[in-house]
Amino acid sequence: MTNDDQPSLSRREALATLTLGGVGFVTGCAPAQAMPANAPPPLNPTPSPVSVKPEGASAMPFAKVLTGSNTVVPLPFQPTALNGISERMIVSHHDNNYAGAVKNLNKVELELAQITSDTPPFVVAGLRQSELTFRNSKTLHEAYFGNLGGNGKRSGAIDKALTEAYGTAARWEEHFRATGNGLGGGSGWTLLELELATGDLRTCWSGNHTQTLSTAVPLLVLDMYEHAYQMDFGAAAAKYIDAFFANINWDEVNKRLERAHAAAKALRG
Repeated sequence: MTNDDQPSLSRREALATLTLGGVGFVTGCAPAQAMPANAPPPLNPTPSPVSVKPEGASAMPFAKVLTGSNTVVPLPFQPTALNGISERMIVSHHDNNYAGAVKNLNKVELELAQITSDTPPFVVAGLRQSELTFRNSKTLHEAYFGNLGGNGKRSGAIDKALTEAYGTAARWEEHFRATGNGLGGGSGWTLLELELATGDLRTCWSGNHTQTLSTAVPLLVLDMYEHAYQMDFGAAAAKYIDAFFANINWDEVNKRLERAHAAAKALRG
């Protein structure tokens, strides 16, 4: 797969786009098209809340969850601070792929706000598929950038939790690296998650943005799409994974673990 962040546009999504007036979102090279590599930092789209009134219909109530006002979160570290991952690589990833997904999610939300009982089912299905793709892309990218910027030295509660789950933390790392390498040359995500239903740690694979473990909280996220490493490492995905581990912010992972345990406890009563 190429540097693209999303799968190619399906016939159903193409029909949905045409039917709703040709909104400029696609699921192929959407991020790269939305944010040119030489563009300045993306603006945060914040459209004003307005009632949507399709032609021939009465005004619909404003849906506060479909405002198209998602914003781009800045990198939580200086782009020059990473060890083995270049400023050019991380900035391109953030400003093109991630920011492009946020921009496209906003467009999809505004189209979803116009759905009525008369909207053709195939249009709704295409929009919902795109919504899930872009929303998960936004969430996972933010978690990925959020767990970078550290010194890579594992410590604290997560080290103990991994030892309890896998026998040794080193054994977990072997699983995680192998899962990432399994996606090398393709696309997807490798995640360490806490499953809320059981309270157990899980190492998960996601072939795209729409494959996730239900009721699981991401603790550590590794982006294995080629756009995350090709500029620095070419096809050498394993070297990228080495660099990723050298830059993990384990303090952030420990904070996520603490919150996830609290959520799992509350869920199970």
